[in-house]
Parts: sequence; structure tokens; C-alpha cells
Amino acid sequence: MTEILSYTAWRQLSQMFLAIIFFHSSEYFLAVVIHGRSSVTLKSLLISKHYLLAMIFSFLEYYIEVVLFPELKEHWVISDTGLALVVIGEIIRKVAIITAGRSFTHLIRVYHDERHQLITHGIYGFIRHPGYCGFLLWSVGTQIMLCNPISTIGFAVVVWNFFAKRIPYEEFFLRQFFGPQYEEYAQKVVSGVPFVNWRPGSNSVR
Repeated sequence: MTEILSYTAWRQLSQMFLAIIFFHSSEYFLAVVIHGRSSVTLKSLLISKHYLLAMIFSFLEYYIEVVLFPELKEHWVISDTGLALVVIGEIIRKVAIITAGRSFTHLIRVYHDERHQLITHGIYGFIRHPGYCGFLLWSVGTQIMLCNPISTIGFAVVVWNFFAKRIPYEEFFLRQFFGPQYEEYAQKVVSGVPFVNWRPGSNSVR
């Protein structure tokens, strides 16, 4: 039981809590700055029931493994790789939000308005959905950082499946809004989520 009080557990869990706090608080802060306080709700914290359940499971896995298999958590190269993915994912997502400005929203737009523009510069010149790419790296990275083998696989599968449904749905409306302009853009730039509409016409999940 003392393993949960060890330096390894203290460091890894501290990194995890800091990653979670920074991710959600910065999402809300940027939403307020970009869209104004009156247009932002607590949904911008991006905390859902499914998300909470996933995080609770990951902490339970960590606790069980650090008590029963403490050596599993001592693979610092793996843990530090996860930390690097967390940082990279966070940077990619936040750069995406700042670059898109008012065109970035947490909810998919199903009606076009004049403030919604097709962003193709900056990071969007390399990845069509950098926000999703960043979150995928961040979420999986948190579990690699904790050396959680079960949650690493689980998070990767669940998050990938979520975007495998969300991206085609979102791009349906983007094609309605921007027509040939979006088609041309999508042909040149990858989606950012492997095998999910990587490029239209490629062998990817649609």
C-alpha cells in the first residue's frame, strides 16, 4: 500500500492532475476570451459523464497496478514519452483554437453564419482537424504517462471511434457551407486522425 505514496506515484499522479486541470481550465478560458462570457457555458470545460467514467477507471487501474505491480510504473522512458505526447497534444490543440478564433467552437455548427470562415492557414495548412489531433494525442498520452496499459488501449480505441463518427458528420456540413473550396482543401490536407477521412477518396474510414 505504501507504493501509492512513493516518488513514482507522486510524480506521475501530479503530472496527471496538472495536465487535466490545465487542459480544461484553458479550454474554458480561451472560449470566454474568443466568444465572450455570455456565449460560453460550462460545456466548454469538456467534462462529460463518459469522460469522468473513463478518468475514474484510469485512476483505479493506476492504483491497482501501483500496489500489485509497482515495477510496471517504473518505466520512465515510457512515462516521459507519454508526458511529451501530452505537451505536444496540448500545444497542437491550443494553437488550433487560437488560429481559428471565432470559427472554433466546441459544438459542431449545423447552420452557417457570417462569422464562420474556412481556416486554411497556420496549423490548418498541415492538419484539417488539429483540435481533434491534439486531443487524441493528449488523451492517450495521459495514460502512457501513467504507464496504464489497459487504459492506453481503451482511450485510444474510444477516442478514435468518437472522431471516426464526428469527423465525417462535421465535414458533411463543411462541404455544405464551403462547397468546392472545402473539397480542394480536403484533398491537399490530411485530417489529423489516422484512418479517419485522412484524404477524401483514400482508403480510410468515412
